Amino acid sequence: MPPKQNLVDDLAAQANSVNSADYFTLIKKTVLQLKIEQKNNKTRCDSGRLLCLPHSGTAIIVGDLHGDLASLTYILKNYHFVKDAKQGKNVHLIFLGDYGDRGSRSPEVYFVILKLKETFPDKVVLMRGNHEGPDDLIPYPYDLPKRFRAKFGEEDGKALVFEMCKLFKRLFNAVLIEKWAILIHGGVPSNVKSIEDLAWAHKMHPQNRTLEEMLWNDPQDGLDGTFASPRGAGRLFGLDVTNRLLDILSIKVLIRGHEVCQEGFRFNHDSKVLTLFSTNKGQYWNKYGAYLRINLRNKINNPQHIKKGIIQFE
Repeated sequence: MPPKQNLVDDLAAQANSVNSADYFTLIKKTVLQLKIEQKNNKTRCDSGRLLCLPHSGTAIIVGDLHGDLASLTYILKNYHFVKDAKQGKNVHLIFLGDYGDRGSRSPEVYFVILKLKETFPDKVVLMRGNHEGPDDLIPYPYDLPKRFRAKFGEEDGKALVFEMCKLFKRLFNAVLIEKWAILIHGGVPSNVKSIEDLAWAHKMHPQNRTLEEMLWNDPQDGLDGTFASPRGAGRLFGLDVTNRLLDILSIKVLIRGHEVCQEGFRFNHDSKVLTLFSTNKGQYWNKYGAYLRINLRNKINNPQHIKKGIIQFE
């Protein structure tokens, strides 16, 4: 008798064989779950698209995956998230966005993540990346529709991408870990004045560029203020912009994804900005991928203290 598969292997197998009807149902379930979360989410800004987590328990924070199913399954197995979650431990699995696109297994990666959300709804947090952005800010190259059509056929693939775009609009703009960190996919918006600006950025778009900058901005050392980004969307932001947001929120560090890192991670702005990139496959050619495992109960006096929680992999 073959050995029993663990949940991670089982989800990967399901992702390979799922039919379009079951995938469609899963997307609809996730949208409903996110609606419930955002309605009941009690934060300093009355819900919106900002999730507030207490300064307690353990978290694993995952950066860009870009259709890399192998790295996703490696992280899940290496961290033992499923085992801890099943045992009812105070754990959170937080994704910083950019789950698909530019990778050959984008539909499968989204499927596994949505199944994890279905199985552990209170422990899995789904954030919005620039590859899950609004319709007027499509990244390039954008191959997600092609991947879904190749897997499910022209008609079903197109319908599923349409439903996925509805889901993207429900993902969280930011996650605040009280007294500790703010998680944003790209970076700090130029003119943020309060936590409400982050929570309701999706409502102000496109008249206001806050959401665009949250999804597309990049930190730049040696820069004051902000400067036009070579990406064609968003801006580069300096240490003064980071410090202003950290002071507003009374926290120590910004954790974000969005940029490829040769070592899988990088610190900027006097170690007050940590970038995580959790794939080293496909077109990026970085040596390592990395993710962060952190005990949220620990007091953070120096942002570099979190470095010991960074786990690299080849």
